[in-house]
Amino acid sequence: MFPPSSFMPEKRSEGCFMFYGVRPRMHWITTQYGGHKIDKVVKRFGSNIIFSNGMRDPWSGGGVLKNISSSIIALVTEKGAHHLDLRSATKDDPDWLVEQRRHEVEIIHGWIDQYNKDIAQM
Repeated sequence: MFPPSSFMPEKRSEGCFMFYGVRPRMHWITTQYGGHKIDKVVKRFGSNIIFSNGMRDPWSGGGVLKNISSSIIALVTEKGAHHLDLRSATKDDPDWLVEQRRHEVEIIHGWIDQYNKDIAQM
């Protein structure tokens, strides 16, 4: 099914250096952003984040699948795929997708309402 691949990280590094003058940092994303411990990193500085994950997305295994705090929320659907909920709505959208988007908007409205209440008390 898959043809043989001759990918070699060293060749990629040389190509990047030759064309762009830099070498790729293969593990940078995991060292910079916490990798598999993103929950511990994001909890220290983040708020008002929705991680929307569809389990049909091949990248979902690396996603945030559980709430990290009361304002860092994971919405997980079994039927969704990569960023499907971020695409434009259509008349053909399935009910679960309409509900997912509604829930996202509801959460964001709650954050905005709370912000306005906090400002009014100042």
